[in-house]
Amino acid sequence: MSMLLQIGEIAEQIPQIPPNSKCEFVDHIFKSNPQLQGVVVSDNGYPVALIMRIRFYQQIGTLYGFTLFMGRSVELLMDKDPLVVPYKTPITEVSKLAMNRKEENLYDYVIVTHEDQFFGTVSVRDLLLNFAEIQALAASFLNPLTGLPGNLSINEYLVKSLLQDQFSVLYIDLDHFKAYNDTYGFKEGDRMIQSTAEILKHCTLRLGGFLGHIGGDDFIVFLSDYNYLESCETMLREFDAAIKGFYLEQHLQQQYVLTESRSGAVEEIPLVSLSIAVVTNRLRKFDSIEDISGEAARIKKRCKMIKGSCYIDDAKQGKENEGIRMVTRGC
Repeated sequence: MSMLLQIGEIAEQIPQIPPNSKCEFVDHIFKSNPQLQGVVVSDNGYPVALIMRIRFYQQIGTLYGFTLFMGRSVELLMDKDPLVVPYKTPITEVSKLAMNRKEENLYDYVIVTHEDQFFGTVSVRDLLLNFAEIQALAASFLNPLTGLPGNLSINEYLVKSLLQDQFSVLYIDLDHFKAYNDTYGFKEGDRMIQSTAEILKHCTLRLGGFLGHIGGDDFIVFLSDYNYLESCETMLREFDAAIKGFYLEQHLQQQYVLTESRSGAVEEIPLVSLSIAVVTNRLRKFDSIEDISGEAARIKKRCKMIKGSCYIDDAKQGKENEGIRMVTRGC
C-alpha cells in the first residue's frame, strides 16, 4: 500500500437519485438495502447532496413526519453541504477534513468525484481503517529513535539523485561514538543521536533538502544543487557546541575518554566529532547508487583520519592528497 493512497481507490458505489425524487422513493431504497447507510443526490451526474439513513428516519419517524414528508421532495430532508472530494485526494487529507466536520455529520459518507462526476462514497469506518494502515506503513519507513526516514526512503532518494542534473549527497556520521556509548551508556548515546538529528534537521530544512537516518550514528542528506558549504559549516559549529553538554568536565578538559579496546588494552579515545563526506555530480557522472556509496566511503575514510569535526567534498579531482576542500573544528 502506498502512503499516498488516493481516496478514490477505496470508494464504493451507492445509489444516486435526482433532486426531484420523492422521500418515499428513498424509503424504498433503504428498505430494499438494509446495509446501505446513505444515498447521494446528483444533478446531471454531479453530487449536490447526501441523505443518510439514520437522519432520514429520525425525521420521518416523528409524530407527523411520515405524513409531512413521505410524498414530498427529498430536498426537504437532504444535506446540501456534504463533504465532497476529488478522486486523487490523499486519504490522510480526507481523514482530517472528515474529522473536522460538525459532530452530527462525523459519520456521514464522504462523497468522491472523478472528472466532476459522482464516482462513489467512502464510509468513515473504511476511511479510518485505511488511515490506520497508512500510519503503520509510514512508521515502518521511519527510524524509531529519531523519527527520520530510514533506508527504504533513502534508497528511493539515491535512485532519484541519479536522474538529477545537479545533486549533493552528504554522508554524515559520528566519530568515536562507540567509546562514548561504552563510557556513558546507551541511554546517553541515544540522547546524543537524537540531538544530532535535530541539528541536522534544522540545517536541512533551511536548504529544502531531505534528511534520512541510515541507522546507528549514520545520517544522509540529499540536495538538488551544490549549495551545501554554509550548511556544513553550521552543522559542524552547532554539533561542536552541543557536544559539550554530553561530557563531564574532566573529559572536556582532557579531550578524551579512557575505554577498553577489542584487544583488552585501555586507550585514550578522542571525544565524539562529526564527519561529513560530500559527494556531488559536478565533476563526474554516477551510473549507480553503488558508485555514489563507494565514492562516499572513499571520502569518509579521509574524514576519519582528521582530528575533530570536519567535512570533505569533491571540489577538485587530483592526486590523493590534493584538491580536497576541508574544514575542521576541534571540540
